[in-house]
Amino acid sequence: MKKILNIFLLLLLCASVTAAMAQAPAPSSGITAKPSKYSVAETMDRLEKIAKAKGITIFARIDHSNEAEKAGLKMRPTQLLLLGNPKAGTPVMIATPSTAIDLPLKALAWEDASGKVWLGFNSGEYLKQRHGIPDDLVKNVGAIAGLVDAALE
Repeated sequence: MKKILNIFLLLLLCASVTAAMAQAPAPSSGITAKPSKYSVAETMDRLEKIAKAKGITIFARIDHSNEAEKAGLKMRPTQLLLLGNPKAGTPVMIATPSTAIDLPLKALAWEDASGKVWLGFNSGEYLKQRHGIPDDLVKNVGAIAGLVDAALE
């Protein structure tokens, strides 16, 4: 009986670790995910406000969970913000045209199964590796990290 209990506890631990790992993307995905103490909507409101104050264009804000609800489906709160600065992004796309698939930059806020909110984005280093962005232009796509940090304060 003790052996069965130990196996059960081990399986429970493995399931808990697996579930926890599923909440944030793996570092190899290129997505940097940071926890937010705000709701999904408030996290995105804060990011949008900071971006606009810095003269960054907001191209779109997509509320995936709201659209899911309209389709009769249930989804935890999830929103995507497309943002950028054509003066910064255009030189990157000229140098490496494939970056246009990842630009404008995107930030994703979502609520995980435990109710924790995350704010994620593609890191500049990931985009550099993915597209071969020249070193002198990585800062143009990496600036989102500072915006995210400010939104999460």
